[in-house]
Amino acid sequence: MASRTLDYARALIARASVTPEDAGCQAWLADKLAPLGFAIEWVNQGGVTNLWARRGDTAPLVCFAGHTDVVPTGPLERWSSDPFQPVERDGQLYGRGAADMKGSVAAFLAAVESFLADHPRHPGSIAWLITSDEEGPAVDGTVRVVERLAARQETIDACIVGEPTCVSRFGDMMKNGRRGSLHGRLRVKGIQAHIAYPHLGRNPIHLAAPAITELAATVWDAGNDYFPPTTWQISNMHGGTGAMNVIPGHADIAFNFRHGTASPVESLQARVKAILDRHGLDYDLEWEIGAKPFLTPRGPLVDALADAIREVTGVEAELSTTGGTSDGRFIADIAREVVEFGPVNESIHKIDEHVGVDELEQLARVYTGVLERLLHG
Repeated sequence: MASRTLDYARALIARASVTPEDAGCQAWLADKLAPLGFAIEWVNQGGVTNLWARRGDTAPLVCFAGHTDVVPTGPLERWSSDPFQPVERDGQLYGRGAADMKGSVAAFLAAVESFLADHPRHPGSIAWLITSDEEGPAVDGTVRVVERLAARQETIDACIVGEPTCVSRFGDMMKNGRRGSLHGRLRVKGIQAHIAYPHLGRNPIHLAAPAITELAATVWDAGNDYFPPTTWQISNMHGGTGAMNVIPGHADIAFNFRHGTASPVESLQARVKAILDRHGLDYDLEWEIGAKPFLTPRGPLVDALADAIREVTGVEAELSTTGGTSDGRFIADIAREVVEFGPVNESIHKIDEHVGVDELEQLARVYTGVLERLLHG
């Protein structure tokens, strides 16, 4: 299985699938899965390639989810080797997508092959949900597959997302949820005037300052057992024409909440509005939900994954909800449990991205161990 996982990772990395391009990765996967008894279904939209493959029609359904697209390489001259020509050096496999997340997709495949060789008549079902739009806008990717599955009332019992979750050593962290992301675009209105005659204008930056101070000092919640406290941060602020002698007519402020399940979106929106109103501001405010929070409490999937990690690595994996967003937020709408686990994430999106060759073999063994526990007993 070790050599197969490495070979599969190399084959995927060699396909230059910069988001939203798939570059044939999923067709290659489909060619591997079909002979194993998987029914192949394509859900392609807006230039995005999405694969849904399922073997079996009974519960429980265990799904492997991930993406074949990768972020751009950055300056090629800064790479030690061609990012789409996988190279092994000092026990590491180098190439764009090695850790995020073609290595995990390769381990999925090796694990499924190994499990089916031992248990061709296993109970339950196995599925794959793979997109080429995770690193991009995530508009026509996993969400479209979830919509189709929901429309025909097809649900998932346990979903493993192969995102790179480990921090210092392989096996040290798995993620049983992610924080939500809520964007706000605020325009505070004033009156433009000559800066020498401030009594003829109303400076929106001055007017907004006390409200900004209160927003920055507000404790939105204390978090809970799984999520840290909600945070509020300004990402951009702009006002004025660029001239040194003009009071601006308005100020634009972009901000973001990262929140868990302790503070629903509606609660955060209402509290922001109350603060702005209390300071008597004339304003427009637009909201955009970047991601909903999702959470899988400790249950069969978390326990199976933790046991498999411990068996393969000897490491006790920490449960965490830290980091950015993932496609798990979409899958959670139709899945009872969603947990992320993959290799060490230190090099993701960087020049000379890499993954440990030993990590790939261990990752495939962990995924096999989860299948053994959930579908064989």
